[in-house]
Amino acid sequence: MIICGRDFSPALVERLNQRRDDLSRRALSRELCQWLDWKGPSGEWQTTNARIAIRKLERCGLVKPPTQVSPFPGRNKTEPVPPRLGQLPPISGSLAQIGPVQLILVGHRHSQAGRQCRQLLENFHPLGARLCGSQLRYLIRCPQGIVGVVCFSAAARRLRARDEWIGWSDTVRAENLHRIVNNSRFLIRPGVQVKNLASHVLALAAKRLAQDWEQRYGYRPWLLETFVEKAKYLGSSYRASNWKELEATTAGRGRNDPKHKADQTPKRIFVYPLISKARESLRQMPAQPRLARVQPVAAPESAPADWAEEELGQVRLGDERLRQRLLVITRDFYARPQSNVPQSCDGNRAKTKATYRFFDHPQVSMDAVLKAHYAATTRRVAQHPVVLAAQDTTSLNYSTHPAAQNLGLIGSQSEGPIGLLVHDTMAFNLEGTPLGLLDVQCWARDPDQFGKKHKRRQLHFEEKESVKWLRSLEAVERAQSQCPQTQIISVGDREADIYELFVWATQKPGRPQLLVRAEHNRRVQDEHRYLWEHMAAQPVAGLKEVRLPRRANRAARTAQLEVRFGAVELRSPKHRAKMPNVRLWAVWARETGTPAGVEPVEWMLLTSLP
Repeated sequence: MIICGRDFSPALVERLNQRRDDLSRRALSRELCQWLDWKGPSGEWQTTNARIAIRKLERCGLVKPPTQVSPFPGRNKTEPVPPRLGQLPPISGSLAQIGPVQLILVGHRHSQAGRQCRQLLENFHPLGARLCGSQLRYLIRCPQGIVGVVCFSAAARRLRARDEWIGWSDTVRAENLHRIVNNSRFLIRPGVQVKNLASHVLALAAKRLAQDWEQRYGYRPWLLETFVEKAKYLGSSYRASNWKELEATTAGRGRNDPKHKADQTPKRIFVYPLISKARESLRQMPAQPRLARVQPVAAPESAPADWAEEELGQVRLGDERLRQRLLVITRDFYARPQSNVPQSCDGNRAKTKATYRFFDHPQVSMDAVLKAHYAATTRRVAQHPVVLAAQDTTSLNYSTHPAAQNLGLIGSQSEGPIGLLVHDTMAFNLEGTPLGLLDVQCWARDPDQFGKKHKRRQLHFEEKESVKWLRSLEAVERAQSQCPQTQIISVGDREADIYELFVWATQKPGRPQLLVRAEHNRRVQDEHRYLWEHMAAQPVAGLKEVRLPRRANRAARTAQLEVRFGAVELRSPKHRAKMPNVRLWAVWARETGTPAGVEPVEWMLLTSLP
């Protein structure tokens, strides 16, 4: 059985029954978490979910009910009655007149702020004060007193309009649902009349929520959602705060509707991305799934008939006819790689129409097609002791197709070429033979984000386009976990000289090694110098001859490179002061005896490999 995303085998159920006579539900749930390594996104044991699973097994008759009696018989758990708020004075005027509005994060529920928050919600909010799952509560204050409450809690488990808008599968939804946070309560108390106050509070909350959530739960959310009763409210304050209203509404079922009556009022759905490309990030399977069962890479049961079946024969598109059509299309495109679709299909009208229908099918996507190829690549990677996983970005220029939709800018000019960006990771053996792709990311830039490069230092790393390098590393890590005898080294050019990547590669053992050509002259910890200055002080380890081919403005020549190397400890950048220092190895190769008027060849490499 699969309960709460975990496998319960007959052996595990029997083990639970053996321990049931000795432990209470609470203690048994704690042991169950340890047996399954059942941890939440914050890294804490999921004892609540474990107790839910045990109760379900008890209702099915598979696990015996507890025999232990409560050590506190007759003792009722009573909640302390929160004190009254007293007379709340009316507050009116403009935002400037009432003074600065602040959000006070509520700590313990029984603290003074927690009692005030609860009392306000119970007295003035129609849904009361009870929230579900992980949660943060804020008191809204100004110099004149308490203004209201805003609360955030766990997202709705299933929501058709939201799930279709994101475009994720059930498996990915289960893994990434914790990255969505619900604005479950928003109260401006009676007696407060301040124009633009609601939208101002929402903006303040969206600005600080991710950091507060990470401090309490250990991870950052990517998307906010909320529901507004359609018959009563328009959601004007959310629109004014740049929240996006989805086209569809809720079905009116609410959180608990076992009889499928849908007897509640449908609600408007608003979402607010906390990072750029939130939808794309939510659609990505995490590098280390918490709930999904990861199967080892297995070879096909029978020998493939040709290379197309070897690469894509194991694809799962939900219909055998789609799989067969994919193989036909792949063979046709391979035979005529420079032809358009009708030409690749031999001019056959029926074949051409079938190809276009294949691409329009809802179950066909780039990730679904490439998943089988990734598995084939991983099988080849496992046959080599060392593999290089080179990643880089390319652009697809569709400027000659101005009527095409969903394209974005691919240059540095606002009126420049349009198209798509593709970031791929290809595996090579040490002889340079390509073994296949391990990851492909494709996206179009949002035109509204153009010209915001100057704000990059204020953005979290996952909000930047540079996160593509991390997504590639996570894909390489998944391949590494399935090829324990192979050392995979991720290779990137100077664009990959990103401090967050070095921290990621070195903070956990067993991750892929990293090799990057340095772009930034970073600070070195020990001598309080910079990278180039530090490497210039290292002795020459050897000479390397490199044959340079002819270029338009450079004649062919053989370059003599002096090679220096050494261990370095890089200091965290000033705008990332909270990040730890990183210990790496640096290799510096620089040409000597360069002809006059010719720029010397130089490489500064940073790697996690000794």
